[in-house]
Amino acid sequence: MAKRKSKLLADIHLLYELRSLRFVDRTWRQYLQVDVANNAEHIFSVIWIALAIARHEGIKNEEKIIKMALLHDVAETRTPDTNYVSKIYSSRDEDKAIAHMLEDTVFAKEFEELFREYEERKTIESKIVKDADNLDVDFELSEIVYRGHNIKKGKPWKRLNVRKNFFTKTAGLMWDELQAANPTYWHQVAHEKFAAPKDRK
Repeated sequence: MAKRKSKLLADIHLLYELRSLRFVDRTWRQYLQVDVANNAEHIFSVIWIALAIARHEGIKNEEKIIKMALLHDVAETRTPDTNYVSKIYSSRDEDKAIAHMLEDTVFAKEFEELFREYEERKTIESKIVKDADNLDVDFELSEIVYRGHNIKKGKPWKRLNVRKNFFTKTAGLMWDELQAANPTYWHQVAHEKFAAPKDRK
C-alpha cells in the first residue's frame, strides 16, 4: 500500500525555506562594505513602512499590502538578490522560483497572483509596497551614515535619483524627512515624553 503523502509537507518545506531568508545577505553589502540587514529583516521593515504609507494615503486594503510585502522578496531564497551593477550582467526568473516554492502549498494560487500583481506595479497596493521596498534602503543608509560610515567620496551617500521614482506622495515626503532624521532619536523622544518628571534629565 502506497504511503499517503501529507497535505502539510509542502507547507512545512516552504516554511523552512522562508526561515532561511535570515541567512540571505542583500548584495549591496559587497560595495558598501558594512553590515546590512539580511533579507528577512528587510522584509519585516518593508511591511511596516508599507503599512505607514497606506494609512497616510488612505488605502484600506491592509491585509493585501501585508501579504504582498511579505512576499515581495522571498524568491531570493532561490534567485540571488541583485544590485544596480549585477543587474547589468544577470537575469532572474522570479516567477518560476515563486511557482516552484509555492507548488502544492496552501498559498499557491493566491500568492502567485499577488506576486505577479506586485511585479506589474499597476495597483495602488503594489505601488505602495514598491515604495516601501525603496524607502527601506534609505532608512538603512541613514543608519549606516549615522554609525560614521561616509560611503561616497568621503561624504554621506544620498540616493537623490530615487526621489522622483516614488509612486505615492507619502513616500516622497518620508524620503524628504529621512534626510535630516536621527536614527536613534526615538528613544530620547520616548524618555522625554513618558518618563516621570523626576526622571527627565
